[in-house]
Amino acid sequence: MIEFRDVRASYDGRIPILKGVDFAIGQGEFVAFAGTNGAGKSTAMRLINGLLKPDSGQVLIDGVPTTQLKTSELAHRVGFLFQNPDRQICCGTVREELLFGFKALGELDAQAEQRVDAIIERFGFDPDADPFLLNRGARQLLALASIVVLETPVVVLDEPTTGLDFRECVKVMEVISQLHRAGTTVVMVCHDMEVVADFAERVIVMSEGRVVDQGSTFEVLRNPRTLEEAHLVPPQIVDISLALPLMDARLAESPVAAADTLNEMQVAVETMAGRAPVGGFVLEEAAERLQGAPGPQELQPPAVPVPSDSKEVLR
Repeated sequence: MIEFRDVRASYDGRIPILKGVDFAIGQGEFVAFAGTNGAGKSTAMRLINGLLKPDSGQVLIDGVPTTQLKTSELAHRVGFLFQNPDRQICCGTVREELLFGFKALGELDAQAEQRVDAIIERFGFDPDADPFLLNRGARQLLALASIVVLETPVVVLDEPTTGLDFRECVKVMEVISQLHRAGTTVVMVCHDMEVVADFAERVIVMSEGRVVDQGSTFEVLRNPRTLEEAHLVPPQIVDISLALPLMDARLAESPVAAADTLNEMQVAVETMAGRAPVGGFVLEEAAERLQGAPGPQELQPPAVPVPSDSKEVLR
């Protein structure tokens, strides 16, 4: 559905931002882009929705180069959520904001009105509220809803959880998850590796304008070379799993090292901690496969004998 072929891009024609980027994203995938600031992630997103054209190479949507597609055609295929909702919101009321996309596409009709009414009810918006008087989380939800209501087959999200508290972050990501489960292709730039680990199926890692790694989320976030090259801090559960074998050599052959998914890793670490895994994140089959995970007693270091003449001092 989305393909980059040796794409090079810049903003002024002189300083290169992307330096020969190749990747493909299939229909219905949930792919996260990771990397430090300046790696080229947001530039790649703007190439997907046509806000930017490549200097060379090709960006294809459904096999068609974006250079051959009108802005209106791309808008029908790709919805785009800016990192800052204030750069996206432009109308005086919530309802007008949700209708704006249809108006821009020349599709403001009775069906559009019905879809907007349904979104207002679903999100619990006040249709007459002034968007600019909403708090940061509500503005982000409104910006996201204005994309959701258009029902584009692809949604591109540039840091959708930036500036949100935990509750707001959960709410935004639940909406995005529902989109994905309904068949929408989700492409997300995100610095929060916990969010990436919890939601993305695949990760494309960028550094200095190039793709340095791509693959399943589990494989990429456990690759020390990738983490070092892209200056990424892995999710806490991955960090723990990588450190445990170094702390105790017996763990090199444990289920922690043998885990094939983040779910199995969660099971193994929590089992070792001496408690049953909890939460919907953990799969039953993962727990069954890792029945042999060592318990906390098995990992206790041997007792060090205290010399008899030291006992009085220790008291």
